[in-house]
Amino acid sequence: MTLFSKYNLNEVLNKSLKNINFTNPTPIQEKSIPLILQGKDILGSAQTGTGKTAAFCIPLLELLIKSSRGSLLIMIPTRELAKQVLDVINSLLGFKSSINTATLIGGESMSKQLSQLKKRPRIYVGTPGRINDHLQRGTLNLHDAKYLVLDETDRMLDMGFEVQINKIIKFLPVSKQVLMFSATIPNNILKLSSKYLNDPVRISVGESNTVAKNIKQEIIELKSDEKLDELINQINTRSGSILIFVKTKYGTEKLSKALSRSKIKSFPLHGGLRQSKRNTIMKNFRDMKFRILIATDVAARGIDVPHIEHVINYDLPQMAEDFIHRIGRTARAGSKGIALSFVTKGDFSKWKEIQKILNPEKHINNQHKTKNKNFKQSNSKKKSDNKRPTFKKKSDYKKSFSKKSNDQDEKNLKRNLIIKNHFLKSQMIKVKKIIPKIKDQENLILNKEKIIKDQRLKRNLIIKNHFLKSQMIKVKIIFLKINLKKIIHKTTLPLTQKLVFPEKKQITSVQIKKNHQIKNIKILARVILKISIPPGKEENKIILLNLYLFQQL
Repeated sequence: MTLFSKYNLNEVLNKSLKNINFTNPTPIQEKSIPLILQGKDILGSAQTGTGKTAAFCIPLLELLIKSSRGSLLIMIPTRELAKQVLDVINSLLGFKSSINTATLIGGESMSKQLSQLKKRPRIYVGTPGRINDHLQRGTLNLHDAKYLVLDETDRMLDMGFEVQINKIIKFLPVSKQVLMFSATIPNNILKLSSKYLNDPVRISVGESNTVAKNIKQEIIELKSDEKLDELINQINTRSGSILIFVKTKYGTEKLSKALSRSKIKSFPLHGGLRQSKRNTIMKNFRDMKFRILIATDVAARGIDVPHIEHVINYDLPQMAEDFIHRIGRTARAGSKGIALSFVTKGDFSKWKEIQKILNPEKHINNQHKTKNKNFKQSNSKKKSDNKRPTFKKKSDYKKSFSKKSNDQDEKNLKRNLIIKNHFLKSQMIKVKKIIPKIKDQENLILNKEKIIKDQRLKRNLIIKNHFLKSQMIKVKIIFLKINLKKIIHKTTLPLTQKLVFPEKKQITSVQIKKNHQIKNIKILARVILKISIPPGKEENKIILLNLYLFQQL
């Protein structure tokens, strides 16, 4: 057993490794740490849960602590994995470290990330999409990035990040150390490594498409309608935390609501949630505040929750390779776990593809067997075809055959006619039931139309009535004005003299305003006739009274 003290690491890293209880390196760590410290490019692959994150974090942090220059860029496919990698880095650096970090992931506010970038961090952890956004805006500068890590590279390529990865690498310096880690290494990763890695050292620990030995696999064949009831039974019979995988975002929400109806507490986790909510859900699940987490394949890569005891594949993954990563969420760090898969009739083709990856040797043997069987069957068919057909002679063979065929045709016709007749009768019954309903609806519509017409007529009549009343009032006022003018012309009064009633009360504008109605206008006319006109002033018109009356009317 080797120890981390063998690598002559910095005191800060040695202390933090002791605090985390990291004493012995895993096989992938033992192989990769010395090579990274030597400055070599690495193409590494290992099973999930073998410590790939610490395998590149420990040596790269050692290199950053030793030199005051240079920065590290880590590209990761998902937000949860980025948070997890950053947690590992912070735990290794400690609280009093002078090296600042920045998380550049989608779903978080840009202002928070910009404030982190202003502190001049030396470690950048993020997803390709958000890193590319910062580079295009000019808020991120990678001219000093001497170290590049591509973690879970196969997943990034499956998600379509290859174009963005190529754009980001153009902003990096030519002389850099590149580390590429993944659970599986298909041909597209080998092509990418030939582009950007200089004489890489190939590291592989265990078989890439194998399940850990401490995971017990269970399979239940059932109908799609029976899945929910079976899941509830399995949850009730099992103890410990459970991670359930579903195909879609909508499926996680729907299943969580269905479980809550049967009083089972669970939370959904998918890409449609805000990053803050996803963080709180993962934190609460790690702190064991709830027992059941329902997730899409977002959580299948790199999520390290050590207390997961059961993984249930409620829906099989769309890609067979994701099955291994789903199962790898349990039995972490040498513990035991159980993986249960629900398989329906529609899932048989997917299940065969999964079995091809898990057991490729059996699949090859089965292919050879099927080929041999098909070859034998084809040879036997050829031999049978070469033989001459033998017929037994029967009396009146053609006649008997024609009679049988005619009888069968007549029976088929009768049966078809009966079926059509029954169908037409059922349709007629349905039509008869629908006809009265349609008539009732028509009557309702007609009644509504009549009511609406009556309401409109009433409203129009009321409007016309009001209009005519207003016009009549106007006409009456005009007639009164004319009569007043005639009366006023008959009388003369000096301009300076005030108008006085018989009771010697002065006429004010307020009195005239109060007496602007039709009845009061007649009273005012009578008052004018009784006004005492002084002698010698007959030619003057009563202009003051005229103004009062005509303005107010």
